[in-house]
Amino acid sequence: MRKHLLLPLTITVLFIACGKSDKQGNPGATGPKTNYNVTAVEGFVVKPSILSENVTASGTIIPSEETELHPEATGRVVTINLPEGRAVRKGELLVKVFDEDLKTQLNKLETQLKQAEITEQRLGDLLKVKGVSQQEYDLAVLQVQTLKSEMDLVRINIGKTELRAPYDGVIGLRKISPGAYVTPATAVTTIRATQSMKLDFSVPEKYSVQLRSGQTVNFTVGGNAKVYQAIVQATEQSISADTRNLLVRALIRDGRGLLPGAFAEVSLSLGSKSQALLIPSQAIIPQARDKKVIVSNNGKSNFVTIKTGVRQAGMVEISSGLSIGDTIATTGILFLRPDMPLRFSKVE
Repeated sequence: MRKHLLLPLTITVLFIACGKSDKQGNPGATGPKTNYNVTAVEGFVVKPSILSENVTASGTIIPSEETELHPEATGRVVTINLPEGRAVRKGELLVKVFDEDLKTQLNKLETQLKQAEITEQRLGDLLKVKGVSQQEYDLAVLQVQTLKSEMDLVRINIGKTELRAPYDGVIGLRKISPGAYVTPATAVTTIRATQSMKLDFSVPEKYSVQLRSGQTVNFTVGGNAKVYQAIVQATEQSISADTRNLLVRALIRDGRGLLPGAFAEVSLSLGSKSQALLIPSQAIIPQARDKKVIVSNNGKSNFVTIKTGVRQAGMVEISSGLSIGDTIATTGILFLRPDMPLRFSKVE
């Protein structure tokens, strides 16, 4: 009887022991989950720094003046004075178009004018003794004035047959030959004033308010290690809707050795800030609409929205969102979650 009672009791004890053994072997099956801790996180303490705002832009060198020359008259070219690549003075004759017909017409009008002036003088003498009417004399005076006006018009047309240099400059490549038939649509050559040259470049919209007339910019050109300087003359009065850039024009101080049309790399200094907040660029988490950084708040990760400013090599200016003394995470940011325990292995 005692042996029959011990057998069920022994089986029950074995089942209880097996159950405890399973719970000890797999504690995670029913026990509470533990938080994941990122221990290999490096930090950075936000502190004020000196920030020099330098903007690099692409520019083009242009002459101070550049004009494509066209003749005003239609006709055959009889004289060409286009020294390619050489300087000419203002008013120097460059191209002459045939004008013998106009000169003949002018001679005819001069003869008619002499006869009309004699007639006017005679009628004037007769008018004094009332030998002719006032109307006859007035018609003679009108004839003289009409002939003079026609002569002036012919002289203007003769002047149009002469193409002269509009200013001191250098002649480009010649596009016509002697005997060519030209019209006002015919491009003869190009003249450029190279005594002074200008620099055109564009800057992003956000820097437009920091540019001012008289500001100095530095630039270099390809194949030349010399650093040139230019002074800002003016800016375009509107921002391009396509590029969101502002066009700037500057006057080059010493353009010797520069050619119009050359590419220039412009360096523009927009001043400096003594209390700028700079953080490593890898600490910034880009979002769809904003940017965030992870700040340590009582030992836990806190995601803070920031606004950025000027970028430098590996560093970014923070315009809002952070304060001096904040410690931010610079590594392991992909594994961190809000309110997760945050411990730094290294702090700069």
